[in-house]
Amino acid sequence: MSEHPKRMPVAFIGHGSPMNAIEQTGYSQAWRAFGASLPRPRAILSVSAHWFTNMAAVTAMAHPRTIHDFGGFPQELFDVQYPAPGDPALALEIAELLAPAEVVQDTNWGLDHGTWSVLMHLFPKADVPVVQLSIDGTEPPAVHWEFGEKLAQLRDQGVFVLGSGNVVHNLRLCTFTPDAAPYDWNVSFDRYVRDALERSDAEALCDYAAREDGRLSVPTPEHYLPLLYPAAMRAADEKLRTIVDGYEAGALSMYSFSVS
Repeated sequence: MSEHPKRMPVAFIGHGSPMNAIEQTGYSQAWRAFGASLPRPRAILSVSAHWFTNMAAVTAMAHPRTIHDFGGFPQELFDVQYPAPGDPALALEIAELLAPAEVVQDTNWGLDHGTWSVLMHLFPKADVPVVQLSIDGTEPPAVHWEFGEKLAQLRDQGVFVLGSGNVVHNLRLCTFTPDAAPYDWNVSFDRYVRDALERSDAEALCDYAAREDGRLSVPTPEHYLPLLYPAAMRAADEKLRTIVDGYEAGALSMYSFSVS
């Protein structure tokens, strides 16, 4: 157990297909069970793969919209709404914590599916305020790790931090057939990341592109970088726990973890 019982847990969820939002899968069931174990937070800060920008930004509206940022899925998925309130005051606090980096107070974005497809299982009532922080694609992984360290104190203020992406995400090499076996490089990189997480090895986690399996697993960084935020928030007395794992379509890892 943590020595800080009031400190909120943090988590990274490998969100995979948006269909996990509305289907009863092993992943969505594990997320729901994890959500049921959480204390009620004051607010939620989500770092989603699907808000990848050329600057840091944070949602600062009172009522963020539900964004359906995908195509080719059933109408049922487009009908989903996650009407959680926003938290403009928290958005300002996040900007203060990340100074001197500039963080735009955004009133246009909302909650994309990387956020709501997970939160509708973790907090199905949509009654906890949610703020999204964009992934500044102009910054290297080490800066995202530093951002996570700077934001860690929010945990002691009742904020649940969620990173949402996938450790391995190479859609170009996905094989969408039933029971597709994972590529060897998928398995090896997934294990590399888990080992580095256990050690809280920031250098190993940030230097993923030095490995061939890392370059195959992370051809673009947006699904990987969200895991650096909860990883950087882990204190020395805290444990890393697996929420669920698995491989999909050959080139996806669904590994999800929590820190508490």
